[in-house]
Amino acid sequence: MVHERTIRGSVDCAGVGLHSGVQVSLRLLPAPPGSGVVFRRSDLEGFEVEATGRNVARVSYATSLMKKGVLISTTEHLLAALVGMGIDNAIVELDNLELPILDGSAQPFVEMILRAGIRKQRRRRTYMRILRAVELREGNKFIALYPAESYSVSYSINFPHPLIGAETYTAELTSEVFRREIAPARTFGSLQEERALRNMGLIRGVSQENCIVLDHTSVINGPLRYPDEFVRHKMLDLIGDLALLGRHILGRVVADRAGHAMHTAMVALLLRDRSLWEEATVDETADQPQSQIPVTASPLA
Repeated sequence: MVHERTIRGSVDCAGVGLHSGVQVSLRLLPAPPGSGVVFRRSDLEGFEVEATGRNVARVSYATSLMKKGVLISTTEHLLAALVGMGIDNAIVELDNLELPILDGSAQPFVEMILRAGIRKQRRRRTYMRILRAVELREGNKFIALYPAESYSVSYSINFPHPLIGAETYTAELTSEVFRREIAPARTFGSLQEERALRNMGLIRGVSQENCIVLDHTSVINGPLRYPDEFVRHKMLDLIGDLALLGRHILGRVVADRAGHAMHTAMVALLLRDRSLWEEATVDETADQPQSQIPVTASPLA
């Protein structure tokens, strides 16, 4: 896309935070060109926290932002929806510390964006074009970015569960592919991990309505939306975490069992080392493919 985009009008939702268990209302609002994505805590006199790598606070089982002690938790699903649908500028207003988990995927946020409508802005979009390979490795975890003329992602996982095991999924990230193949993939967890996570103060808002729940051999609340829904959700998380770069990427991302910590470590590295990338714009012919989703498109079924 040549130009930046925002939403046409405001749209809202409400739900529970996955880890905090708190009730939260969220509203998406249009934003001016060049403003990026900004979280606004309506319960704290409108305090704003920009969606950028410099505000990353902690990244254990979700990605959280913090500025001057004000927390915005579990940002990755909404940020993935904004990037996947080609939105550059938006205000995300919420009245508590954690975004609602909704159904555990990015699909409800995609539906919100489509209900609000999408508006092209006059400002030209500036991309982050990767200039040379950059790789991070920690044990068997790996993430890398390589030069390319479009945004593509390949993600691999390997979980010791008979329904998961080794999975790899690769996608060229267009709005249509994101909406159809990635956004509906839900977060997941096992009953065996539940007690330990609750003892850590996590997953207080989890339920079978917002998480794929596994026992030793099966999905308790199936069916799965895709046979490889697990790796698609990890790709969704990655797209949301890389949104903290503040720019859409022109590059090829490869990840293997990376997780939030490595995703955001890559963000920090790229923001710190400007020799790895350059700012770039695209010509008018690049506007067409992403424009195939009309701004009046109906929500997902």
